[in-house]
Amino acid sequence: MSESTDRATEASQWFTVMTRGDIDPADLERFRAWRRVPENAAAFDKVKRGWEAAGGLAERPAIVSMTEAALARYPAKPTGTRPMGPSRRFVLAPLAIGAASVAVAGGALLAWQAREPVFATDVGGQQLQVLPDGSRVRLNTDTMVRIAFRGGERRVVLERGQAFFDVAHDVSRPFVVEADGARVRALGTKFDVRHDTAVVKVTLVQGRVEVRAGDGQEAVLSPGEAIVADRRGLSRVAAVDAGEVASWTTGRLTFSGVPLRDAVAEVNRYSERKVVLDAPESVAGELVSGQFVAGDVENFVAGARSLYGLKVTAETPREIRLSPG
Repeated sequence: MSESTDRATEASQWFTVMTRGDIDPADLERFRAWRRVPENAAAFDKVKRGWEAAGGLAERPAIVSMTEAALARYPAKPTGTRPMGPSRRFVLAPLAIGAASVAVAGGALLAWQAREPVFATDVGGQQLQVLPDGSRVRLNTDTMVRIAFRGGERRVVLERGQAFFDVAHDVSRPFVVEADGARVRALGTKFDVRHDTAVVKVTLVQGRVEVRAGDGQEAVLSPGEAIVADRRGLSRVAAVDAGEVASWTTGRLTFSGVPLRDAVAEVNRYSERKVVLDAPESVAGELVSGQFVAGDVENFVAGARSLYGLKVTAETPREIRLSPG
């Protein structure tokens, strides 16, 4: 098989991985490295154009309007080595770990009850942890959780940040997430909890959860609903796009009609290099709809400059300042 044929095959494999919606952060990094080779970038773009011409991308949501090339704008520069193609590990490993955890659940649970493991991520990092009961916890950027399984309760304390929970069903042992006085109770479900300073937001993707604030207020969420808990108690239950809220679990940030200032704040969560928006309300309030790779600040800046007439007025290793052009 020729090198060009191999490259075309790799490009097709990467296109499948990057559009399937369950991307592992490690694969995102491998994709960036692979696409820096000019020939690889050209092969990937050719596959993408073929799908567009055939209408294969026509059914995808229009949320990519701000930066359609969010996954295709990595700088192409020659490298001395050829990075590996997409890994299957992110598909197979969780299944293998889950199966193993069932076999050793009893012993593992006893070991975990003797301590309270703490898992944490840095800014821009993500981490997947499989708990002894088979539940999965995915930590987002700058997040810390403490696992406290005790007797008849499976408890996780979200000290800071954001985590997505895929809970193994066990009626005899409720699964509880605590964050700043708020308490989320589930029996078998998928939900997102975000802890920002004194505000905790819970979004339900699947199943059913009960949310209790520190003052005793309670609410029950159905799929596609979210609620906020703070020092005042619980907000009203609101309908949300759960897929958009949980898009970070795929390594992407999805915005649908979000003010530019809020989009900038969200992008900044994933990078040590911050975007500073120095613009009047007429610009800062513009609505953003788009999809971006988490941590890819340069690509977000490129999209904002193109659509909103902004320009980079100052740039350092720590920040990029955007102002009206």
